[in-house]
Amino acid sequence: MDPDRVTLAAGAEAERMVEKVRERYGRIAQGEEAGCCGPKGVCGSPEGTIALGLGYRPDELAEVPAETNLGLGCGAPLTFLALEPGETVLDLGSGPGLDALLAARQVGPDGRVIGVDMTPAMIDKARGAAARLGLTHVEFRPGRLESLPVDDASVDAVTSNCVINLVPDKGAVFAEVARVLRPGGRLVISDIVLDGVLPPAVEKDVMAYVGCISGAALRADYFRLVGEAGLGAIEILRDVDYVAAMQQVAPDEVKALLDRAGARPEDVAGKVRSVTFRAVKA
Repeated sequence: MDPDRVTLAAGAEAERMVEKVRERYGRIAQGEEAGCCGPKGVCGSPEGTIALGLGYRPDELAEVPAETNLGLGCGAPLTFLALEPGETVLDLGSGPGLDALLAARQVGPDGRVIGVDMTPAMIDKARGAAARLGLTHVEFRPGRLESLPVDDASVDAVTSNCVINLVPDKGAVFAEVARVLRPGGRLVISDIVLDGVLPPAVEKDVMAYVGCISGAALRADYFRLVGEAGLGAIEILRDVDYVAAMQQVAPDEVKALLDRAGARPEDVAGKVRSVTFRAVKA
């Protein structure tokens, strides 16, 4: 087979998956569908059940509109980012704006927060929330993480919450992070990685992909890409079994996904990990 045709097919498949992700997260933004964590009403409940379990504090959640808490994350990266007043922060895949708005509170009016997301409905939701809070030093830009609409060496800190796993070309994302960070700049990211190969049916399942599972890379490959981008001093801050955690809050949804793929819980047990890590640009 012609290698060029293989590359083209792989590229077309990647773009198909990206479009599926965009479509599903558009439905989530419009309240038509739940996020990765389970049924509507569970993820962003008034009690913040999921967010609290991920590491958010009740006082933080009280600072932002409830509709920004859609249960789309797999960690609480801002807890470890240690933002300072006046800093410029970039949120990759900012979604409805939860982390970006919390970051805006932390950096204060002399700081700046930029959220980038490829889903128009998410951008609209985040902009509306920022406007209601009167936050003028946070902005949300449409764009892809593989080609960020952000200037070179213009950012002090980067964060992202369970988004890079959904991007086919993760190496391009980390190269872009290195490009926009200032020397000595840092990142804290929560994401999904794999500690084992998934069953083929799960790996190919579109809903598993947009549900934050099968788009993930093997741990060694993921962090190799981080290092190759020029991001070093990698430190794992949190590492939990993602499927086990989701089975606690949305057992029916996890079972449905596995049943559809003809897989058993033990086929994925311990393989899908939610990690939060820190790295620094040299």
